[in-house]
Amino acid sequence: MLILCIESSCDETSAAVIRDGSEMLSNVVASQVDVHSRFGGVVPELASRKHVEAISLVINSALQEAGVTVDQLEGIGVTRGPGLIGALLVGLSTAKAMAWSLDIPLAAVHHMEGHILAPMLEEDPPDFPFLALAVSGGHTHLYRVDGIGRYKTLGQTLDDAAGEAYDKVAKMLGLGYPGGAVIDQLAGQGRPDAIDFPRPMLHKKNFDFSFSGLKTAVLQHVEKYEGAIDEQQLADIAASFQAAVVEVLTRKTLSAAKAEGLQRIVVAGGVACNSGLRGRFQELSSKHGVKVFFPSPALCGDNAAMLGVPANYYLEKGRHADDGANALANWTLDTVAADGI
Repeated sequence: MLILCIESSCDETSAAVIRDGSEMLSNVVASQVDVHSRFGGVVPELASRKHVEAISLVINSALQEAGVTVDQLEGIGVTRGPGLIGALLVGLSTAKAMAWSLDIPLAAVHHMEGHILAPMLEEDPPDFPFLALAVSGGHTHLYRVDGIGRYKTLGQTLDDAAGEAYDKVAKMLGLGYPGGAVIDQLAGQGRPDAIDFPRPMLHKKNFDFSFSGLKTAVLQHVEKYEGAIDEQQLADIAASFQAAVVEVLTRKTLSAAKAEGLQRIVVAGGVACNSGLRGRFQELSSKHGVKVFFPSPALCGDNAAMLGVPANYYLEKGRHADDGANALANWTLDTVAADGI
């Protein structure tokens, strides 16, 4: 099945063409980073306007790159939620209009479902069941994944997501937005044991996360400096902060995998690009007897290609979204199978 996928949940406008839920023919992403960086975060109204401006161009580019025409499409997949409601509506409205005009079926997909199934587009995809750590600017969740549409939340952040904490710490340090990549780069030049930042909820017996206290600890540390922070001090703060985040994420994930009896772990979402996180998981994987799967960097951030795996599955099963399907700013992944699409 040849599917056009559309993603517009936050500040990336993306379209991709996927064949049979496994072959990526194109994946075009238009970023809005330059628009939102001066505000230190995503401005929902601006994001919606930029999606309107970009979506037709992105779709045309994806079709051209894939070498297909709209007449060849057999279905459309689109992000229904969760995300910014205005941004979601741009992609969903476009997808519904295209599906109606072309008389082809539509699958409305959960955003995080796309992320955790992104490794299925790689050469060595994981088998079910597996544990998924979905970690990004808006999400930090642990899921048990027994198949497409079969998800169970094991733990989640109680406040800030890990990616959000990265952005806020970067702002404190005057590093700009988005901050994840900058802190990751700086961390490589610093000492991870220079500052003993807290590891929130690390010793709790559940699999939930909390990063607001860590963010506050960094702020309190920064406020101790009377003058400007020099380059080495900045690198040490970045490295120590990242070490705390990585330790919490890896140890909680590995504990959850052990509790569930799972030997496969998928780490997905924007923070999955983080070199410290990737490196630590690779170090610990053999020790704990698990195999860890990461999507390639292009499939870690928000993109439309990742929607192709679940969209193809749902379309082949005859689970089509109807004209009344609306965008969902909040949507629990566990309810995907129960609620339908």
